[in-house]
This record gives sequence, structure tokens and C-alpha cells, in this order.
Amino acid sequence: MKAHARLSTGELAASLESSPRPVLLDVRPATEHARRRLPGARNNCVYEIQFPERMAETVPDKAAPVCVYGDSARTREAAMAAEKLDRMGYEAVFELAGGVEAWDAEGFPLEGSSEPAPPAPPAELNGRRDIDLAESRVEWTGRNLLNRHRGTLALKSGKLDFENGVPVSGRFNLDMHALACENLKGDPLHDVLIEHLRSHDFFDTGVYPTAEIHLRSVTPIAGATPGAPNLRCLGELTLKDRTHPLEFDAATGLTPEGRFAAQANLAFDRTRWGVLYGSGKFFRNLGMHLVNDLVEISVRLLTR
Repeated sequence: MKAHARLSTGELAASLESSPRPVLLDVRPATEHARRRLPGARNNCVYEIQFPERMAETVPDKAAPVCVYGDSARTREAAMAAEKLDRMGYEAVFELAGGVEAWDAEGFPLEGSSEPAPPAPPAELNGRRDIDLAESRVEWTGRNLLNRHRGTLALKSGKLDFENGVPVSGRFNLDMHALACENLKGDPLHDVLIEHLRSHDFFDTGVYPTAEIHLRSVTPIAGATPGAPNLRCLGELTLKDRTHPLEFDAATGLTPEGRFAAQANLAFDRTRWGVLYGSGKFFRNLGMHLVNDLVEISVRLLTR
């Protein structure tokens, strides 16, 4: 058989009765391997960066036939492991089609604790949750043609209102005077830039010390998978003396403790909020003083 051939459950069962008998390699996390596995299978989780190094101990003989398997036909960990083994020089690599799920469905034996998987965190949140200010973070990036500065903003307060596990509205108050520049930390130019940003040229924080994001509606994104944006958010940004719509997508989920977490990246045209310094829309012959109109914001939120 050729490397990367996919074996049905029946074909694998037959090969386990023949010689040479393939090494069974479970490439799922160790917790899943302990819970249920094919009899005699060895474990090396392909999600971990140590996977290639551990293979020297897990299956030292690269000439031995190896059959990798994962959880089911809906996930690709076995295919990824097979490709890695091929690149590492293993000569006869096979993949169990359908993984543990297919093996179990055909009535073949399994071993392990058979304990159920750990319960999922509560699926639904309702009511108001305050934002954990210590664990949440707002970062900004400003650019010109060749360079960029990146830094942080301080959250003064924040809250989200939930219905059936989904946030439906929220408010976040930003301390504009607490601007900091990460890439100039420790550099004498740091304070020069920050005072420039606080001044009338940019955000005029002596007059407008705070900004606010008002989240007005949230819509789940159909078909979103874990790790991808799953909520479309519509709201408003009030900055200086102006309020304009803001739309962005967020990737969200629950921590093992049941706390709501969200990450979002967005960009807005600062000139709509009257931040005009260095904008090519309003000034000519700027030369080295040109500043891009778009400001990028990266947000990490965690509720209490």
C-alpha cells in the first residue's frame, strides 16, 4: 500500500491481524487518548509543536508501517499528521478514515477510561456583565507611508448586556489621556509623541478626556467556526465632539470558567471625527508630516 492510503475500519482491522502489524498512532490530545482509544495505540498530539521531536521515541523505526487516526471525518488532525510523518521520512504511513468515531460505530473494541468529556461551560449568559478592566486591552496603530507607531489606550469602564448567551448591547469608556506608545517605550521621543497626540493637533484630551463606543446591536454570523469572527457588531464611536457609526466583526467565546471573551480588529477614518493633522485630504505639501487617515484598533475584552 502507498503512503497516505486511507484505510477503512475493516481494512485496518484486517491489517492488525497480519504482519507486519501497523503501529497505531493516536494524534489527538492526551486527554482524548486517555478517554477512549484504539487498543494498543500510542499517543502523540499533532497540535503540539513537539510532535516531530517526540516521534523518535513514539515510533523510532521509520520503516515500520504507521496508521494515524484522529477523532472523526469532520476534523483533519490525522491528515496533517500523515503529511508530517511523510516529510520526516516515514516510509509507510496510513490514515484511518473516520477516526475513532468510525471505528466505534462499526463495533470494533476501544480501550480507555470511557469517562465523558469535561462538561462545556454554561451555554447561556443573561443580563449585564461588567468588563474586567485588568484583563481587557485596547491597542492602537497609527501609520504613515513608511512607518508606524503602536500603543495602548486605557479602558475606564465597560459593560455588556446579554440575552440567551449573546451580547445585545454595551458601552465602553476610553481614557484618551492615558495614551501610551509601546514601540517608543524608554525612548525620549515617547513623551514627545504622546504630548503631540494629546494636543489640539490630534485628540485634544484636555478638552475631550474620554471617548465612548456604544454597541447598539449584535448579529451572529452564520456558519462561523471556532476562532473565526462569529458576531457582527453595529455601534457608534464618540470621539472629541462627534459621533459616527462603527461596524466590525468579533471572534467570541466562553472561557473554561464561563466568562465571555471577545477579540476584534477594526479601522476607522480619524478625519470623520475631526482629527485632521497630517491628512492628505485637508493639507498639501505635507512631505514627512503626512499621516495615514486610518487608525487601527485591536480590542481584547473579558467579562468578570
